[in-house]
Amino acid sequence: MEYLNIVDPIYRFERHINNNIYVDKTMMIDIVSRYIDKTDFNYICVTRPRRFGKTYNANMLAAYYTKGYDTKDIFDNFKISQTDNYTKHLNQYNVIYIDFSVMPKDCSSYEEYKKYIQDNIISDIKDHYNVNILPTDPMSSVLRKTKDSFIFILDEWDSIFYKDFINEKNRIDYLEFLKDLIKDKISVRLAYMTGILPIVKYSSGSALNNFSEFNFINDRRYDEFFGFTEDEVKDLCKQYPKLKYEDLEYWYDGYYTCTEKKLFNPRSVSSAFDREYCDNYWTSTGPMSEIADCIEDNVDDIRDDIVQLVAGIPVEVDLVEYLEKDDNLDARDEILSSMVIFGFLTYHDGYLYIPNHELMLKFEKILNRKDMGDYNEIVKQSKIVLKATQNKDEELLANMIEKAHDKEIDLFHYNDENSLACLLTVCYIYARKFYKIKREEPTGKGRCDMIFIPQRSNIPAIVVELKVNGTTQEAIDQIINKNYVDKVKACKEILLVGITYNSDSENKDYKKHKCQIIQYK
Repeated sequence: MEYLNIVDPIYRFERHINNNIYVDKTMMIDIVSRYIDKTDFNYICVTRPRRFGKTYNANMLAAYYTKGYDTKDIFDNFKISQTDNYTKHLNQYNVIYIDFSVMPKDCSSYEEYKKYIQDNIISDIKDHYNVNILPTDPMSSVLRKTKDSFIFILDEWDSIFYKDFINEKNRIDYLEFLKDLIKDKISVRLAYMTGILPIVKYSSGSALNNFSEFNFINDRRYDEFFGFTEDEVKDLCKQYPKLKYEDLEYWYDGYYTCTEKKLFNPRSVSSAFDREYCDNYWTSTGPMSEIADCIEDNVDDIRDDIVQLVAGIPVEVDLVEYLEKDDNLDARDEILSSMVIFGFLTYHDGYLYIPNHELMLKFEKILNRKDMGDYNEIVKQSKIVLKATQNKDEELLANMIEKAHDKEIDLFHYNDENSLACLLTVCYIYARKFYKIKREEPTGKGRCDMIFIPQRSNIPAIVVELKVNGTTQEAIDQIINKNYVDKVKACKEILLVGITYNSDSENKDYKKHKCQIIQYK
C-alpha cells in the first residue's frame, strides 16, 4: 500500500513527539472531527508557509483516524484524550494519505507525476478491495467501485506548481484531476488538504471551490495549531532555560492569529532550543530565493516598500480580497501578497510588517542587490556611517547622511521624520551585524526614534533622536529628559546622537543636515 491505511504517518508522528522539543497540538483533532460527514463543510484546506506545521498536523490526523492500527497508547498522553469524543473517531476510518511532494524517481514531466499518483491509488484499491478497474475508469469510478468511504488527507497539494517542467495547461489538468478524485463524492467523508498557495488564486473556475480555505489572514479556527503561541514558547523556556524568551521573541516572533495572539515560527524556535542559540534556521532552508523570485522582474514596483519595511515602517495594503478572490492585482500588490503567503511578511490590521529579526536580516541583503539602485550605493557606505558614529565624528556623519538624502530617491524627499528614519535605516544597515536596532521603541517616558542595543560588550549603545526643522541640542535634550536610555542603561558606554534636517526651502540651511554626538554620563 502506498496511500491507503498506511503506517508511515504514524511512524512520522511518533518520531515527532519523541523529539526533545514538542508542543501538543492534538486538540486540532477534536475540531476537525466535527466536520466528518458534514456535507458542504467536510472539505477543509489549510494554507500556510513552509515549516509551519502543515505536515506534522497531517501526520497527526492520519495517525489518529487510520483504520487497522491501534494508536490509543500514543494519544492517551495528549490533550485530545480529555475530550468527550476521543475514542469515537480513533482508528475508525479508511484513510487515503497522499504527500504530493513525493515524486517518482527522476521525474521530469507532469505526465509522469500524475501517472505515479493514479497508479498508486488504483493499485491500493485493487489490493484492498479486489475490484476490477478498467484503464478508462476515472478516479471517481475507481473509488465508487469499492462501495466504501474514506477520509482523504492530502498534504502539500501545490508541490507540483514549483517544478520547472509544469506549465499552465498542466496546472489546469492537475486541478481537474483533484476535482475528479474528491469533489462532491459520496465516498468522501472528510477531505483535509494543506498547501502554501491559496486555492482560490490558483484553482481554475469551480474546480475546487467546495473547499473551505483557512489561511494566515482569515483562519479563526485552526490558527493556533500552526506556529507556536506566546504561552507555548514561554513554557518551553521553562523546560529549557538556557534561552531567554526575549531573545526568541526578537528572533522569531511577529506573526499573529486572527484573534490577536502572537505566533512564533515553530521551525526556528525548535531549532534554537535544540542548538541552544538563536540563529537563522527557517530562512536557511531555502525560501529566501523565493523573495528574489518575487521581485526579480518588478524591483521598481516594490523597492520603496522594502526600504520602508526594513526601516520598521508598516506598509498599508488590502490583502483580504486578494486571498478571497481570483481577481488579478497590479504587480506591487501581487508581490506583497506573495510575500505574505510564503511567510516573509506578516499582515496585521491592514498593514504589512517584516515579522522578526530572522527575516529582517534577509531583507537587508536585498538592499545589497545592484537592481536596488541608489539604495545599494547607500548600503555600501553604511560601515563608514557606523564608524563615524562610534568615533563621535559629527561632521563626517552629517556629511554621509546628507549625501544619502540628496540621492534621487522619492522616498527620501518627503520632509518628515518617517522619511528621515527610512534614510537612516539604510545608512545604518551595517550596524545590524553588531546591534539590535529598534525604531519607535517605547522606553523611558516616550518612544525613542532609534535605539542600538549592542550584542557585544566592547561597543557602545547608541540612542538616536531625529528632528526635522529643529536643533541637535533639542534632540539630545529630549533623549535625556525623557530617559530614552532606559533600555540600555546597563551598557558601559552610551552615545546620544541628535540628527536634524532643514526642510524649509526659504531657509539658507535648506537640506542641511547637522549631527551632535555626546557620551552619556
